[in-house]
Amino acid sequence: MSVDFQSWVAAHQVRFEEVLRNLLPRADIAPQRLHEAMRYAVLDGGKRVRPLLAFAAGELADADEKRVDVAAAAAELIHAYSLVHDDMPCMDDDVLRRGKPTCHVQYDEATALLVGDALQTLAFQLLAEHRLNDDASRQLEMTRLLAVASGSRGMAGGQAIDLASVGKPLTLPELEFMHIHKTGALIRAAVLLGAHCGTVSAEQLERLDRFGKLIGLAFQVVDDVLDCEADTATLGKTAGKDADNDKPTYVSLLGIQGARDMAQRLHSEALETLAGFGDSAQRLRELADFIVLRKF
Repeated sequence: MSVDFQSWVAAHQVRFEEVLRNLLPRADIAPQRLHEAMRYAVLDGGKRVRPLLAFAAGELADADEKRVDVAAAAAELIHAYSLVHDDMPCMDDDVLRRGKPTCHVQYDEATALLVGDALQTLAFQLLAEHRLNDDASRQLEMTRLLAVASGSRGMAGGQAIDLASVGKPLTLPELEFMHIHKTGALIRAAVLLGAHCGTVSAEQLERLDRFGKLIGLAFQVVDDVLDCEADTATLGKTAGKDADNDKPTYVSLLGIQGARDMAQRLHSEALETLAGFGDSAQRLRELADFIVLRKF
């Protein structure tokens, strides 16, 4: 490819930030405080891993980039809402996210609750308002995918299992089940949403879904390692919080080296799912490398 990976990431991050700025309600529109807090929670933070995965899958599927913009934004809004709610006192009770005060600290708990609610509904509003595929049934499937990934059989369900698991020993299959839902579901959805904006076969979608599942798990394993090894300033969130809260992690179950080995295995298996795509999957391969080998 003519553009190197780092330049591709940087260009998409800058452009996507502007996409988000335009899709979010302006802060001067009533209710101003809610809209200001929504923008605070979404803008100027994060590496946009889920949107980048959507863009990479969209390139593989030869999708219109403007259509992928909307699909990627929908996934990122769901992710941002989940962070706002996860950080609240009734959940993880954290004060730092993406290097700045969490939403409920910067504003208040009631506003943070409404921010999450509003970001979630805005995600589905975007999927309904914009034509993302010329086949209406394909676009309806995109809405279903994001809903399942966000709900009780996806991210919200995974968070419920996480809260119920504090202080309890989990087996590796139990831990994987939790994170396939809590973290992996939305990552899988981001890959599939990007692909659905273009043209892909059922067999290709199945392989992309498998890729998303594997790389989503790898993402969480690496997060667990970084939570033990990196400091708060580097992470942009409170380091060591899971250990302090006696939460089961891949590190607590497997040890640091065991967790690293698992991440490498998941990385290898994820790359194998892309074997038949050729050069069109190069950005997905590079993102898989970034997710597993990243150092903040």
